[in-house]
Amino acid sequence: MERAKVICMCGSLKYTTELMKETEKLTLQGYNVISVIYETRDRDSYSNDEIKLFVELHYQKIDLADAIFVANFNGHVGEGTQTDIDYANQTGKEVIYLEPVLVKNK
Repeated sequence: MERAKVICMCGSLKYTTELMKETEKLTLQGYNVISVIYETRDRDSYSNDEIKLFVELHYQKIDLADAIFVANFNGHVGEGTQTDIDYANQTGKEVIYLEPVLVKNK
C-alpha cells in the first residue's frame, strides 16, 4: 500500500459525533486521519495551560498533515477553525471542506 494522504481534522467540538463519523468515513476512503482532541470533561474544568497544550499540539498535527479537513457542518466555521484554515494556508497545506464554502461579497 502506498503512503496514505495524512489529513488533520478541524472543526467545532459542538459537532463531536459528526466529527467522529467524518473521521471514520475519511479513514475508510484510505486517508490517514489525525483527529481533534475530544474533551472528556467540562471545558471550564481545563486549566489555561491544558487549553494551551491542546492548541499547540493541534498545530503540530497540522504541521504533520498533508492537508486539513474542515468539518464545516451547516456551513459553520468558528473563529478557532478559521485560525486553523489561515495557518494551513500560510504553511502551504491543502484545505478540504466538507461543505461548499459560500464567498461573501464585501
